[in-house]
Amino acid sequence: MTDKKRILLIDNEAGLCRMMEQILLDHGYLVRFYTSPQKAVEEFKANLWDLVISDIKMPGMSGLEVLQAIKAKQHDIPVIMITAYATVDMSIQALRKGAYDMLTKPFEPDELIYRVKNALQQRQLLEENRELRAELEEKFRFENIIGACEGLKSVLERVGKVAVRDTSILVTGESGTGKELIAQAIHYNSPRREKKFVAINCGALPENLLESELFGYKKGAFTGATESRSGLLETASGGTLFLDEVGNLPMNVQKTLLRFLQEKEFNRLGDTTPTRVDVRVLSATNSDLKEAIKSGAFREDLYYRLNVVNIHLPPLRERCSDIPLLVAHFIHLQNQKFKTAIKGFESEALRILCEYEWPGNIRQLKNVIEACMAVETGEYISRDTLTQFIEASPDSRTVSSNLEPNNPDLPYTTALERFEADLLKGLLKRHGGNIDAAAREAGMNMVTMYRKIKRYGIRKEDY
Repeated sequence: MTDKKRILLIDNEAGLCRMMEQILLDHGYLVRFYTSPQKAVEEFKANLWDLVISDIKMPGMSGLEVLQAIKAKQHDIPVIMITAYATVDMSIQALRKGAYDMLTKPFEPDELIYRVKNALQQRQLLEENRELRAELEEKFRFENIIGACEGLKSVLERVGKVAVRDTSILVTGESGTGKELIAQAIHYNSPRREKKFVAINCGALPENLLESELFGYKKGAFTGATESRSGLLETASGGTLFLDEVGNLPMNVQKTLLRFLQEKEFNRLGDTTPTRVDVRVLSATNSDLKEAIKSGAFREDLYYRLNVVNIHLPPLRERCSDIPLLVAHFIHLQNQKFKTAIKGFESEALRILCEYEWPGNIRQLKNVIEACMAVETGEYISRDTLTQFIEASPDSRTVSSNLEPNNPDLPYTTALERFEADLLKGLLKRHGGNIDAAAREAGMNMVTMYRKIKRYGIRKEDY
């Protein structure tokens, strides 16, 4: 399939069309021209062309009418208008109706090629942005967040309800539980998804830098401020600002942030003129803000402004049934990244993973899997490899009661089967019931996948 760009020319002057056609062909473009604007519009098909170049003054149908008709069929295609009678009013009309550029006759071949390259480059950037945004929206869809335990399901149901409401949300949970992932999911499932998601770790910057990073500063506000600079609040205008570890905000920043949440305006450092921006604020913490309020380290009025809705993420030790799903997901990602073919953990190693307390939660699990895959030489990660990175419990052959709270004496074989059944359900759900895709991610063939689905009695309603 050719990757040459396709350009449509529309001009009632056949000589000019042939001249432009030859110039563009010499530069490697595919070209077709029409001398009838009506026929060009009639035969125009969306996504067939990369660029349209049209004269403005033509008999029967003006260039502006051509522009409108083409944009109605494909709104994102760039259109360059050509005219011998350029006026400010005509240029404004053309640009308002969606023209990308204006080219005035007579023009040199180099100028035509320069304008064409700019228009095609702009379209390519727009396409890349759309692809990136689609990828992000797909990545942060709620159903792509790994886990099937009831605790996580209830969290995601709550998140789905509040994402569409433009309100402040405080995400709480231990370090490594995925608070920023939830914040991103909220943003990409909200009306603000087309705008920026800007995150800052409030505990990673010293107090003087944190204030200027958030609110910006005016030239001369302090030594070294040689020019005015916008802060992250302005950068996130129209979108979402995520304050991670918000409990580390110093008091002076808390005061300014509170004023912004109340008035939707703030002052840059050294500036007396208020700045207004429209930003949704999401925040997260792994500390107890109520205790911080009691000790005087956190403002109570700010806490209630940030905590309009609270989303609490359970630690991984309370989501043991999700561990096999997460393990399969992280192994799949690492295999893709490094072109490896690790199929999973040996049964004894998987049991150790499920018994471990995971003080670092999902982040620690991901890092341990990456480390294991870096040193493992076999197809399956062994107990010996795993215990280089985490410590097995003294009696690792006894299944932890955390695996099945209602049945602490559940035999290992039964527990493992339940894990496998949950894993398959999760994979099928993630791939929309596509058994072939789920089998590929699980590292098994279709026959094995069908056999296991039948063995565990997995029904369509389960995924």
